[in-house]
Amino acid sequence: MVFSTSDPSQPQSAVTVLRSIYGAPSQAGFGSAVFDDAIEPGTDLEPIALRYYQHFVGKLWEQYGESAWMSAWQQVYVRPDGLQPDIVAELRAIGDRAAAQFVPILLLVETDDATKAQQALAEVYDDPQTTDLRVYTVGDGAAMSGLLLLGRQTTGETIILISLLD
Repeated sequence: MVFSTSDPSQPQSAVTVLRSIYGAPSQAGFGSAVFDDAIEPGTDLEPIALRYYQHFVGKLWEQYGESAWMSAWQQVYVRPDGLQPDIVAELRAIGDRAAAQFVPILLLVETDDATKAQQALAEVYDDPQTTDLRVYTVGDGAAMSGLLLLGRQTTGETIILISLLD
């Protein structure tokens, strides 16, 4: 796993802004975090998403067991080829009930940071180089639930946002 650090003398990248809102890479198992990695084009993204999910949950993965954490795991959205990217509208249109309930939380609706968060999501996931976008539901099958967004660019840069709350 690659955890990028930014050069303070450079303008803030979209990932840095996203990270300032949703959090740095962590193994907290609660809250949210943004990871980035270089993934070869053509690589199956589901194992990558699972690896970051397990890493984020950290020690809790073993404590509650894989079966608990995988009970909520489901791919609920893949951006169709040729669709005009609009991550906020795409998230709001997800039909899966568990995902739909978490979308307003992820978008920080009803907070002062909603506009900034949605702009940061758009900068990263609506980038014309983002050719593969997937959304998964995550959680422990009981109190914890959330979403994992994974977007891979033509360059191989892959941005993973995990948000998991009770």
